[in-house]
Amino acid sequence: MDFFEAQARAKKRTNRLVFLFALAVIGTVLAGYAAGLFVVNFTGAGGHEYGSWWDGRVFGWVLIGTLGIIGGASLIKWSEFSAGGSAVAASVGARRVDPHTTDTLERRLLNVVEEMAIASGVPVPEVYVLDDESGLNAFAAGLTTGDAIIAVTRGTLEKLSRDELQGVVGHEFSHILNGDMRLNLRITALIFGILVIGLTGRGILWVIGRGRIRGGKNSGGIVVVAIVIGLALFIIGYVGYFFGRLIQAAVSRQREFLADASAVQFTRNPAGITGALKKIGGYSLGSALQTPKAAAIGHFFFAQGFSSGLTGLWDTHPPLPERIRAIDAQWNGEMFTPPTVVDVRTTSFKEAGFARPKNPPPLPPVLAPIAATAAVAAVGTLTSDQIAHAQTLLDAVPTALRESAQTPTGAQALLCGLLLDSDPTVRTRQRETISARLGPEILGALDALDLSAVAPAHKLPVVQLTLPALRAVPATQLTPFLATLEELIRADGRVTPFEFALQKLVTRNLALGQKPAAAIIQIYAFTAVTTEIGLVLSTLAQASTTDPDSAARAFATGAAQLKLIERNLAFQPAADFTALDAALDKLATTSPVIKQRTLVAAAHVVGADGRVLITEAELLRAIAAALDCPMPPLAA
Repeated sequence: MDFFEAQARAKKRTNRLVFLFALAVIGTVLAGYAAGLFVVNFTGAGGHEYGSWWDGRVFGWVLIGTLGIIGGASLIKWSEFSAGGSAVAASVGARRVDPHTTDTLERRLLNVVEEMAIASGVPVPEVYVLDDESGLNAFAAGLTTGDAIIAVTRGTLEKLSRDELQGVVGHEFSHILNGDMRLNLRITALIFGILVIGLTGRGILWVIGRGRIRGGKNSGGIVVVAIVIGLALFIIGYVGYFFGRLIQAAVSRQREFLADASAVQFTRNPAGITGALKKIGGYSLGSALQTPKAAAIGHFFFAQGFSSGLTGLWDTHPPLPERIRAIDAQWNGEMFTPPTVVDVRTTSFKEAGFARPKNPPPLPPVLAPIAATAAVAAVGTLTSDQIAHAQTLLDAVPTALRESAQTPTGAQALLCGLLLDSDPTVRTRQRETISARLGPEILGALDALDLSAVAPAHKLPVVQLTLPALRAVPATQLTPFLATLEELIRADGRVTPFEFALQKLVTRNLALGQKPAAAIIQIYAFTAVTTEIGLVLSTLAQASTTDPDSAARAFATGAAQLKLIERNLAFQPAADFTALDAALDKLATTSPVIKQRTLVAAAHVVGADGRVLITEAELLRAIAAALDCPMPPLAA
């Protein structure tokens, strides 16, 4: 799976969705015009010959009214979900899993999600559970990788093994990495816009049925007109809804095959996801959802959540046998046979995800140059090797630090601790800043941490682990916290690659004051960002050397990867991190092709001297994160 090709496919699917939606709106307008013309003829208000098929005034009012209702309702729904995946989870009554949960099944789920997030380079998503749902299902939601969430039903936790759960979570991570989440939200908002017309008509009929319309001697005529209007709106709305559901199903079904295949690629364990699909087919509830609130996001889920009727015409997912055979062509057609009694608490300690190697091998301080180019090639992907590497990195993080990263106070203290300088004078000044700006509680939590065991290669994974907890910090507290990080970084008068990487990862993924929906592509030409690309390559070239000639040679190695603008790229000896920050903000608005080629050139810069230092790897990952391109940790 190529991340950048997947992003391009997502854009094409979005364009196709807009086209199909436009056709559905046109059909709705025509149906509305026919109903409006009937009402005008029925009431004699048209002022034209009975039976005439054209009335410009009626068409104009219907067109304006229909577009206004659909557009307004869609915008309202989009605004509701613009807060990100957590808003979608709240809309269906999902409960966020406490990072300190003692439930072994929830702990197992958190471990699987953390491993895949670290392996793929995305911020660790928040995890939710639908407690009242016994069916086997799950979904991912969000607008960007920074606000994504993973939600599963209680039945999924209780009935799936760890391998099967990993297959399901891998399927959902495919949707995160492929850009499907944003498309899902657009589909939901657009279909709601069409449906609201039908809901309006149903509301009018409900009011009439309750006898709420009263009047004088002419009230009978008013009621008849209201019934006609309400019935017309009801029919028009559901005609549009019918076609909207067809669009939803058509867009969704093929993506599920791709996500299944990606899950197999991620885990190298076809039995994991096929086992989950067979259990859905074997249990009586299957993947069925009980809450009607989930109907609006049925296309988000891992499996078909509702019986669509219409002989499967509205099904958002392919039939289970087709999905299983697409992975296992030799499948004999047998589904899972549930045991007579299921003890959901017999999950072993190992299966719960706690069994880890006691002494994982340390990552060497210097990596081969191929590690950088391999990491760029792996942007937006997941493999079993990456997951194993992520497990190794997580194993090396002391338990106390992982637990600290899971609370807002502990997460703030942990990040502050990672920025403390080795110079005693600077360190004292930094501690005074923490106490004055954040209070003694954060300083006390910091003093309780032993950060000596955190190797350089493990620091960025630790930063990733803190992001879910930091999202729970109120904006009023987050602002001074980010200001404190800035002051800690500049306490010694310089900025190191790790300090820049930490600050960029945190500020980018928390996106303080911005909604996830704000990111858009504005730049499609390399020539428009030549200066910014040159600055990125220049900064990387000087990250590990003070020799100007060596830095210039590394810069030239990277620039050679950008033949279109190579002659226009100039090495900037005075490049610093302040300028880099602004350059990355502009590059974040470029097309996927520009981002991909920039990262390829950057990887060649850091590997130009035949080695990749941990500091260079950290900076490369921070640059990728700033461009919204999740890069996995570099492996030896």
